[in-house]
Amino acid sequence: MSKVLIIGGGAAGMMAGVFAARNGHEVHIFEKNEKLGKKLFITGKGRCNITNAADIETLLNAVVTNPKFLYSGFYSFTNDQVIDFFEELGVKTKIERGDRVFPASDHSSDVIQAFSRELKTLQVSIHLDTEVDKVIVKDHKIEGVQLKDGKIVKGDSCIVATGGLSYASTGSTGDGYRFAKEAGHQVTELRPALVPMETKEPYVQELQGLSLRNVEIRILDDKKVIYKEFGEMLFTHYGVSGPLIISASSKVGDRLIKKNLTLSIDLKPALSFEQLDARVLRDFQENRNKQFKNAVDKLFPAKLKPVLLELSGIDLEKKVNEISREERERFVHLMKDFRLTLTGLRSFKEAIITKGGVNVKEIDPGTMESKSVDNLYFVGEVLDLDALTGGFNLQIAWSTAYLAGNAIK
Repeated sequence: MSKVLIIGGGAAGMMAGVFAARNGHEVHIFEKNEKLGKKLFITGKGRCNITNAADIETLLNAVVTNPKFLYSGFYSFTNDQVIDFFEELGVKTKIERGDRVFPASDHSSDVIQAFSRELKTLQVSIHLDTEVDKVIVKDHKIEGVQLKDGKIVKGDSCIVATGGLSYASTGSTGDGYRFAKEAGHQVTELRPALVPMETKEPYVQELQGLSLRNVEIRILDDKKVIYKEFGEMLFTHYGVSGPLIISASSKVGDRLIKKNLTLSIDLKPALSFEQLDARVLRDFQENRNKQFKNAVDKLFPAKLKPVLLELSGIDLEKKVNEISREERERFVHLMKDFRLTLTGLRSFKEAIITKGGVNVKEIDPGTMESKSVDNLYFVGEVLDLDALTGGFNLQIAWSTAYLAGNAIK
């Protein structure tokens, strides 16, 4: 039996603690907050999207950064095993749209309570309100940790599960990156991921709060389409958010940091240009004696109306029967290709996860152990791994934590 020190009592830290303790080790979890799982509590809007029920290849395809590194992890502790793990701990689960897996109760607190019960059963020592200041390494081997108050805790191995830089209010302040650097590891560039995006056009403020369902977005770099997806999005006072935009940010963020991109929204993706034109023509014929501004109410949400009418270039007072075919087609085109200029990502404060982290080339993918420091492990978001929304990032946390918890000698 060895003494295992785990820094961070979030998703990855708790999972690593369970498996290390099940293997007979003396486990200590050091959590700087007053309770475990603070970030887990708010994931999935408080419902905790614990994993995704798709096949493993789909899981790997949802990983944006370093998917090959996770091959061993995802096959060693699969999404099915994650579901079984929670069911055994008394958390009933359900599968929703997009294969997202949630607790049947819709309460993330059930997941945290299940962990707390299991850790207590396994006699894991949990040190709350306890901040680790340093990881002590001597001769390329872990010796222990030094706490903020100066106290040194000796240990045989150390698992760093500190999370990233997103949601700093939950304690994710980047400590793990510092520990990694001090131990001689390289940390790749850090930036927000799964985050809303800012736009240039002032009229987005008029659209603030408007949610669009069943739209298709394309993101273009000059004329090249670099992202395309169907779903739901939201306008905010600074730009755009919602599931479509959040996922897109992880795919296009690298380019957006360097240059502006174009967001094209198809407001009527179920209709071809010709079908939509026929529909508009029908509406125009029904309202032929009305002014243009009063003849388009059925076509899109009320909040969009003033913006689209303005962008159409058609005189608002013009009678519908006076609108030319060219003007009408331009208006139809606007609904199929409503464009905004993306200028940047929002900050870590609004990011769901962090892109970048401990360089995975320096970590053993089968154990999560450092290749240069014996008995030092890194799990979860602190690593240079990130994925799309839908439970994939928590699967990364569970799988990497499982490998580390089981690898300790």
